[in-house]
Amino acid sequence: MLPRTYLSAVTLAWRAAPFLIGAYLLVSVVEAALPVATVWLVRVIVNGLVSRAPLPTLLTPATLLAAAGLLAAFTPQITRLLRADSQRAVEYFTVERLYQRVGNLVGLARFEDPRFLDRLGLAKGIGGDSCGNAVYGSLGVARGVLTITGLLSSLFLLSPVLTAAVLLSGLPAFAGEYLISRQRANTFWKTSSAQRRELFYSGLLASVDAAKEIRILGIGAYLRAKMLDERRLADAARRRVDRRETLVQTTLGTLAAVVAAAAIIWSVARAAGGRLSVGDVSMLIGAIAAFQGAVGSVALQFGLTNQSLLLFQHYLSILNEPRDLPEPARPRPVPPLRDAIEFRDVWFRYSEQQRWILRGVNLRIPRGTAVGLVGLNGEGKSTLVKLLCRFYDPSRGAILWDGIDLRHFSAEDLRARIGAVFQDSVRYELTVRENIGLGDLDRAADRTRVEAAAVRAGAHDFVMALPQRYDTLLSRTFPGDDETGQSSGVDLSGGMWQRIALARVFLRGRRDLMILDEAASGLDAVAEHEINAKIRSQREGVTSVIVSHRLGTVRDADLIVYIADGVVAEKGTHEDLVRLGGRYAEAFTVQAAGYQPASYQAASCQEAGYQEGLAEARPPDAKPLDAGPTNAKPTNAEPFNARPTNAEPLDAEPLDARPTNAEPLDAEPFDARPTNARPTNAEPLDAGPTNARPTDGGPTDGGPTDTGPLDAPAPLVGGHGRQRVRHP
Repeated sequence: MLPRTYLSAVTLAWRAAPFLIGAYLLVSVVEAALPVATVWLVRVIVNGLVSRAPLPTLLTPATLLAAAGLLAAFTPQITRLLRADSQRAVEYFTVERLYQRVGNLVGLARFEDPRFLDRLGLAKGIGGDSCGNAVYGSLGVARGVLTITGLLSSLFLLSPVLTAAVLLSGLPAFAGEYLISRQRANTFWKTSSAQRRELFYSGLLASVDAAKEIRILGIGAYLRAKMLDERRLADAARRRVDRRETLVQTTLGTLAAVVAAAAIIWSVARAAGGRLSVGDVSMLIGAIAAFQGAVGSVALQFGLTNQSLLLFQHYLSILNEPRDLPEPARPRPVPPLRDAIEFRDVWFRYSEQQRWILRGVNLRIPRGTAVGLVGLNGEGKSTLVKLLCRFYDPSRGAILWDGIDLRHFSAEDLRARIGAVFQDSVRYELTVRENIGLGDLDRAADRTRVEAAAVRAGAHDFVMALPQRYDTLLSRTFPGDDETGQSSGVDLSGGMWQRIALARVFLRGRRDLMILDEAASGLDAVAEHEINAKIRSQREGVTSVIVSHRLGTVRDADLIVYIADGVVAEKGTHEDLVRLGGRYAEAFTVQAAGYQPASYQAASCQEAGYQEGLAEARPPDAKPLDAGPTNAKPTNAEPFNARPTNAEPLDAEPLDARPTNAEPLDAEPFDARPTNARPTNAEPLDAGPTNARPTDGGPTDGGPTDTGPLDAPAPLVGGHGRQRVRHP
């Protein structure tokens, strides 16, 4: 395994910086030969001096020794420079490869896998380092082995037995470093989760987004303690390895010192007996000292190389990660949507250990229709959107695009036909122009189109008020270009950011499918009205899926789908679902009541079966709000869309300009006017009894109507009762 890993590391490093790696290798060979040459030249010079050799004879080795000294002085600096430059090149290349692979992951499942995230954290932190260290460490080992071989050859000429003893004394150092390197690599892996959690807590403590809540809740000390707990866990594991390494190295160093001392004593005794020359003794002492230094360096490099290769395996595991979603070998082209998108018996859960989110969903979305997805939190609305974008594949069943399974398409080609705004849209710390341009990089340089998209999203006015308009940096965390180093950027409100996200979608132009997942959730009421109108115009004739908890947003959808317990519980138009009197009708009644006076909220919610939690309830004998009895009958007698003849006209004044006794019929926000507006000749809202005749019948008795429920809780219109939603 490690030889294959080493080959991968060398190949990657050579591809990243071939010239620098080659130069480093050449200098390393020269640097390795210098100690051996120095030992031999010293021996020649000392023996020459003892034998009183003539000066010309000594000048040549002396000159060579001086040259070796000069080379030894600057080769380390050259080596350091070449290693630094090549290391940067290798790190750049490895980072590029890593994020290219991460970017090629088709779905989202890997980013929810803790084990994958731990490996990714290691790969990001030490991937480039481990690759470079593995290559340079191995070169260092090779250089050291060359030096050791030359030194042992010199000692062998003096005493083969002594050479064997010195060699054996150095071998345990390699074994010790090998074991320690494995423990260090294992510690890195075991503490990776703790390191990620530490980064999470430190990110919170230094984040402007979290700063407000941390300070208002007073939890800074608590989070800091959590961060330090994670740091202590990691430090304790590293400390245990450091102590083992100290013990091992101390023991091995003592053994090597004993062997060296014995060798020196032996050589001195041999020289005293005339069996070794003074030059031999000086060479032996120098060789043993150089050998010990070389063995220590080589053992350290060997351990570092082994550790780096073990860590580099995590990097390679990310590069070799199998596809999270299967891609067809020959993907079919994604045709323009002409018929429908269909969910066929779709089941889905995020993992085998979790519950089913979707349980056999069957749904058809015809081309050109707007479909609203509603329901309680956690029922699977956003999951349907994720499957539609092919961030995940169904566990069972299929999603069809004009009858073709989405799995037969390239995910990239499919997403090119989709425009989407999500509730948690990313706030890119880039300029306004870049933020919008990310919607379509091919159009990002077109200033006219970018600004037109901002106008359509309602962002142009506030962008023009920014310090540098479309070139304003939307961040306060990066320094500016001025001498103060202060940030020249600005931050936007949540609603402004949502408009920027909408502008990105508008820049993409008309796509086959538009997905709006709580797209207007961060906007105020007036802005929501404006944006919903713009969105409606944008999605006119375009297949669109709208996810929202504000039922007024999806009221005009061609089809509303209520998701509950992972299945399609109800579907139909707004009027159909209100007439059905099911879950959608109940939710709509409760939401609409929130726009009514408190006394009316109690009464209408009581009728819809929502008495719990009301602060007050309208007494049964309470007076009508201010209208006398009415004999008005709905103009068309439709059971679900009926309006009394004194309904509010479409062009009525805004809510704050109405008479105080005017009650809205369906309590919708500003953009939710009833479709069957009050006729122009109707009596004012605060008028007394009216005898206006409906178009299809005579007067009513003013009591409760049994023609069916309205699409919103109606105000009290007479003294005998009130209109209500009937439940089957």
